Amino acid sequence: MNAKTNRPWLLVIGIVGLLDLPASLPAESELPKWALGPFIRPETGNPVIKPDASARFDCPMRQQTLRWQALHTFNPAAVVRDDKIFVLYRAEDDTGTMQMDQHTSRIGLAESADGIKFKTEPLPVLYPDIDSQIGAEWTGGCEDPRVVEGEEGLYIMTYTQSTRNDVRLAIATSRDLLNWQKQGPAFARALDGKYASLPSKSGAIVCTVEGERLKAVKIRGKYWMYWGEGVISLAHSENLLDWTIAENLRGDKITVLRGRNGFFDSSRVDCGPPAVLTENGIIFFYNGENLGQEGQLKGDPSLANGAYAAGQALFDSQDPSRLIGRTDSPFLKPEQAYEKTGQYAGGATFIEGLVYTKGKWFLYYSCADSTVGVAIYDLAAP
Repeated sequence: MNAKTNRPWLLVIGIVGLLDLPASLPAESELPKWALGPFIRPETGNPVIKPDASARFDCPMRQQTLRWQALHTFNPAAVVRDDKIFVLYRAEDDTGTMQMDQHTSRIGLAESADGIKFKTEPLPVLYPDIDSQIGAEWTGGCEDPRVVEGEEGLYIMTYTQSTRNDVRLAIATSRDLLNWQKQGPAFARALDGKYASLPSKSGAIVCTVEGERLKAVKIRGKYWMYWGEGVISLAHSENLLDWTIAENLRGDKITVLRGRNGFFDSSRVDCGPPAVLTENGIIFFYNGENLGQEGQLKGDPSLANGAYAAGQALFDSQDPSRLIGRTDSPFLKPEQAYEKTGQYAGGATFIEGLVYTKGKWFLYYSCADSTVGVAIYDLAAP
C-alpha cells in the first residue's frame, strides 16, 4: 500500500507549542490533513499491560489483603517523565459479582523505556481510602484516569469516582506520579454547586506540546476540558482544579459532540486522551460506540454491534466549542483477538493515553476492557 508523502513536521517549543500535523495513511483509510496518524500496532508486545494475580494490596476499606489487579487492567493514561513513558491504568480486583462494573477499581502505575515493555508498581497509587472522598469512591473505586502536566511540574489527573450507583468526575494532583492528592469532584464548587450532584466522568484537558511533555494550555485566559460519555460537553477552569461547566444563554450545559447515524459512533461518543492544540485547531480524540443495524439508527456495518472504535474531531483553536471537522471512519478499531475478547463482549479499542517522545506518538488504549494495548505513529516511517 502506498502512503501519501508527509508534510514537514514542525514542533514549536514555547508557551504555546503548535503542531503542523501530517496526514499520512493508506489511500483506502485516509485521514484528513489536520488529523494525527497513522497509528500502527507494533509487531510484538501487545497487550503491553495485563492482569497480575500475584500482586497483593492491603485494602484499608476491607481490612484485608486483596489481589488488586487480578481480573482486568485497562483504560490507561500516559505521560513522559525522565525520558521514560509512564502509564496509569485502571485495575479491577477479583471481589464482587463476576460481572462488568461489579468489582472495585484502583489505579496502578507502570513505566517503560521503549513504550512497549512495562514494569508495573506492586501497589496501586490511587484507591478508595479512609479519607474525605470515601463516600464517592466506595465500593466502585477510582476509574479511568487521564493525565496532563500543569504549571511547575504538577501533574493533573482527571478520574472517575464510583460508588457503583453514582459516578463523579474528580481531580487528583501529584509531583512524582506515585503520591497523589485527591482534590475532590471537578464541578463541586462552581456556579454555587449547581452541578455538584450531576453524574459525570471522562475529562480530556486541552494541551500543547512542549518538548516531550503534554502541558495544559490556556485559551483566551482559561484552561478547557472536554468531558462526558454519551455526548461530549465542555468546561473551563482558572487553576485546573475547579471546573465550570460551559452553558448556553439559557443556562443549560452545552453539547459539542454527539453520535451520528450511519457511522462508527452511531450510538454514543466518549472522551479519549487529552486534546492537542495545533496550528489547525484543537484535535479532540474520542471513542465511538457502534450501534450496528438495530432499529432506525444504523451504524458502521463493518463493526460489531456495540464495538468501540477511535475517531478524531477538530475544534476551533480560539473557540473550543466550535466543531470544524471530524473523521468519518475510525483510525483505530477492534481487529486483533485481544481487542475482541474480554469482559467487553462487543470488542473495544478505547483510547485514553497519548504521549509524544523521540519522534513518535504513542497511543495507549483499552483492549475489550481487559488489557492495555499500544499503537504508534512514527514520524520517520514512510
